[in-house]
Amino acid sequence: MVRRNVEVRREEILEATLAEVVGRGLANVRVGDVADSLGISRALVFYHFATKETLLQAALEHAVARDLERLDRTLARDPDAVQRLRHVLRAYGPQGAAPGWRLWVDAWSAALRDDTLRATLRELDRRWSQALEAVIRSGVEEGDFACADPAASARRLAALLDGLAVQVTVHRRLTRAQMARWVREAAAAELGVDPDVLA
Repeated sequence: MVRRNVEVRREEILEATLAEVVGRGLANVRVGDVADSLGISRALVFYHFATKETLLQAALEHAVARDLERLDRTLARDPDAVQRLRHVLRAYGPQGAAPGWRLWVDAWSAALRDDTLRATLRELDRRWSQALEAVIRSGVEEGDFACADPAASARRLAALLDGLAVQVTVHRRLTRAQMARWVREAAAAELGVDPDVLA
């Protein structure tokens, strides 16, 4: 294998880490796996990230930041509150082979035994809930939604999405179409709109 230039950027290491986590599982990834996938030395990975735990934490943060930046760009292009809510609900749910959700479920499991990871996941979850809350709040301000407490509605919808996503990606007892319908119905009830408006 041809060794890649030692100037491999931090972002490439994070992307490679995410790919390894999705393929091997969070607990099974070694720094050597990440280095080998890029054709670089372990020392270069440790140059950027002092420990394996730091690397994994940074990879999770990178994944969420990337997804939220993509969502922010999408939301900025759409002035309609209902359409923005559709975008958030779609972005939050499992996509394609659902690597993002497999990563989340794996991280939740590991966080049961790791206080630092638990704190990181709590912060990342807060950022997703804030994105959902901001869309709900703007819809209330624009008169499209009727909601007395946007923060509470966002938390309830986020918790529902979390649980349903686990049913879709892990247990496979629920189809994505069923999940989408239930989420639309719950969001409509929370926000005082017709579920068909969110379809």
